[in-house]
Amino acid sequence: MNRSRIVSVQGAGYRRQRTDFCFLFSVICFLFLPAGCRFYEASEPMPRYSYLSPYKDLTAVGRVAIVELDNDSAYPKISTDITEALFLALQKKQLFGLTMVHQDDAAWRSLEIEPDTDTVYTLEQLFVIYDVLKCDALLVGTVTEYKPYPHMTVGLRLRLLDLSDGQLLWAAEQVWDSADKTMQRTIKKYYQSQTLSDQESLSEQMTIISPLKFIGFIAYEVAETLQAK
Repeated sequence: MNRSRIVSVQGAGYRRQRTDFCFLFSVICFLFLPAGCRFYEASEPMPRYSYLSPYKDLTAVGRVAIVELDNDSAYPKISTDITEALFLALQKKQLFGLTMVHQDDAAWRSLEIEPDTDTVYTLEQLFVIYDVLKCDALLVGTVTEYKPYPHMTVGLRLRLLDLSDGQLLWAAEQVWDSADKTMQRTIKKYYQSQTLSDQESLSEQMTIISPLKFIGFIAYEVAETLQAK
């Protein structure tokens, strides 16, 4: 691996600033929709989309290190809870091996790298991450929003990077609002597909008011976008 070459891990166009992020993703999804970009139905203009590279096979990725998410919310513990839920949901997909990396992990801190979704890495940094974490891809992200009341709202921005060449394998950005009628219908369908018990309706109600259940549902939704429909 040539360490002197500088590459952007965000792919073509991803060097733009965060203010251009939503517009850029819309263009990418328009161009590659048949190859794996899926829009979510929404009842209000919230950012809800995912991108799955049509040029990469996630099942060929050996091991992914999921780094504890950055946190832009006012609730410090929520990033740990969401990261752990994502870890469990991704494990169930069995697409690749997983390693959990906490922000205070000695190996991660030794890298002295900012793990947010706007970080641009050099090829040398990618090689060091690969060597230190013993993984083939890196999943990083940010909890962009969390509000437990008057109704639960969670916002996430995530990306999965191939450490061999810095290419974007997958990315997602969405805001989940428990008061959104479309979201409530999605939760109902989720429980209909997950259980046949008589307590389905109670589980649906608990998901809307229980942070842990709501986060579990969100993790499931995120994991589903890793496979093209």
